[in-house]
Amino acid sequence: MFLKDFIFSVICMLLLVVCVLVGVAFLTLLE
Repeated sequence: MFLKDFIFSVICMLLLVVCVLVGVAFLTLLE
């Protein structure tokens, strides 16, 4: 159970990082 929660947290963190990188890249392209 703990392992599932850990994996879920890691996936959420990776998704958050991807969203931030996409947002930064999008803003860079707009300028």
